[in-house]
Amino acid sequence: MLHPSDKIASLIGSRICHDLISPVGAVANGLELLELSGLPKSPEFSLVSESAGHASARIQFFRLAFGDAEPEQVISGQGVADILAAVYQAGRVEIDWQARGDFARPVVKAALLAVMCVEQALLAGGTIIVTQDDGRWHIRAEAPRLAPDPVLWNILRGEPGPDAVTPAAVQFLLLPHIARQNDMNVDPQASDSKVEIRL
Repeated sequence: MLHPSDKIASLIGSRICHDLISPVGAVANGLELLELSGLPKSPEFSLVSESAGHASARIQFFRLAFGDAEPEQVISGQGVADILAAVYQAGRVEIDWQARGDFARPVVKAALLAVMCVEQALLAGGTIIVTQDDGRWHIRAEAPRLAPDPVLWNILRGEPGPDAVTPAAVQFLLLPHIARQNDMNVDPQASDSKVEIRL
């Protein structure tokens, strides 16, 4: 039986993340064992250790955002918050994930794609706040300077996109599609003073 192309793409995403997380995790575990053995913690050691931890968190994030997600699969809001905290640790962008409870994986997938969309407007850094109230998700970006790309945000409004979209903007193509699959409406608001997506 042939699967739709979007299903195949999500399965490929899951496969890549699954195959990468094991060796990256092994590096992190090996570094931890070296530290426990008494090896002096040099700046170089710390850099490799932090990079391995960040890579592991990014892979987990990408697996949730781009990998396969079935409605019966559930993930805790705290688990997502922990992954995001590791992804955005020590960066110019801070994340405040306030959604609590357990959520179906497809819904979290849509929320994380929205996180990536609002992050696009934070060229100089800022804060992303995620809340969930009465079944609606609110993902907004806050910063002294917001710079949303109108061409990309028009895609979320249902307007035709450009002929070519860079890999860094693929979330703008995916979010409307994932939202439709899960009976969610994408309500984007983007200006120099406000950037928010409601799902």
